[in-house]
Parts: sequence; structure tokens; C-alpha cells
Amino acid sequence: MASKLPYMASPGLVPKILSKIQEARRPERFTQDFLETKLGYGGGSARAFIPLLKRMGFLSSDGTPTRLYDQFRNADTQGGAMSEAIRTAYSELFDRNEYAHELTKEKLTGLITEITGASKNDTITKCIVSTFLALEGFADFDAETSAGAPETTRLDGGEVPSQVVIEEQGRRPPVREEDVKFAVSYTINLNLPETTNPEVFNAIFRALKENLLTHQ
Repeated sequence: MASKLPYMASPGLVPKILSKIQEARRPERFTQDFLETKLGYGGGSARAFIPLLKRMGFLSSDGTPTRLYDQFRNADTQGGAMSEAIRTAYSELFDRNEYAHELTKEKLTGLITEITGASKNDTITKCIVSTFLALEGFADFDAETSAGAPETTRLDGGEVPSQVVIEEQGRRPPVREEDVKFAVSYTINLNLPETTNPEVFNAIFRALKENLLTHQ
């Protein structure tokens, strides 16, 4: 069975290029030219790195860096971003064992051969294992990325979790009886007759004034 698990033929390049990504400026699009010119890895074995980043969710289909790419470049969110990326790229592994990242190298190899159908000594199997472990070195599976953080809402010029806003909104002062006011308003619609006699209109408005408008 053909392998669907991503790998690089030269797994040793993974930590080197990832470290360069953290140091370099964020590109508009992550291309082979950027990989070679800005990061310094233009050899044939490095070309597989861009498809790997796309499988991880670090790049969109056109090479545009994603939210995970940006979070990986931040030291505070690097571990959570990488753990999410690994789960995305190696979803088959985590479908079989949700704690695939905690397996020993031997058991990880066994799980991979179960999925690919290849032997433990197969070159591709070794590359998959090594690529996975190289990525795992940057991950923190106990961390959370912003995708799992509580939604925030602006309040008094600061940003606080939405549940706090709800609690604050619920703390209203008691209503005093003297603060309660009751008012009634009404609207009068007049259908005036078709006439050119001004005395008719005068009589209508005089009646309104005497019977309605003077009453409080």
C-alpha cells in the first residue's frame, strides 16, 4: 500500500530549515526561491520541504504562510503550533493512536508499517519515522494554540475572555422604585375632507384644541 504519510528523504534538514524559518522574515509566499535565497537550502533534497509544510498546514496551497506558520515563529506559541501541525500532517497515525507522539521509536515504527504496509527496514519507513521525530522536537503537545483559546471581547479598552464580559454584564445595580417612570403617548391620524372651505378646517382644529390638546 502506498504511503500517505509525509516525509523527507533527508530528515536532518527539517530542524535546520525550521530554525531558519524562525529567524527569517515572513515571506508573502514561501517559494523555492525563498527557500534557496533567504534560507540557504536550494538542493534537490530540500525541495520536498515545501510540500511538507503544506501537509502540516503551515502554508496554503499557493504557498502563503498561515496562522500556524506565524505562531511557530513566535517562541511563546511555537510548541502548540507544531503539535497542531503534526496532528494534521500525520492524522492517520493519530487516528490509530491518539498518543502517537508518546510512542517509543520502535512502537512508532510499528504503527507506521501497519499503515504503509512497508517493512521496518524500508528506506521510506525510516524517513517517515525520522521526519516525524524531527518535527516532534519543536512541539509541545500540552500547549494550546490560539485556536483553542477562549474567545475574547473588548471591554473598557482591554481584551478579556468573553465569559468574564458576561459576568460583568450580569452585575447590574438593583432598580429603585423611585427610578421607575411610566409614560403614555398617543398618535392622532386625521383624514381631512376634500374641501376648499377654510371654515371646515378651522372647525376641525378648534375642536381638537378644545377637546384633546388642552387635557393633560
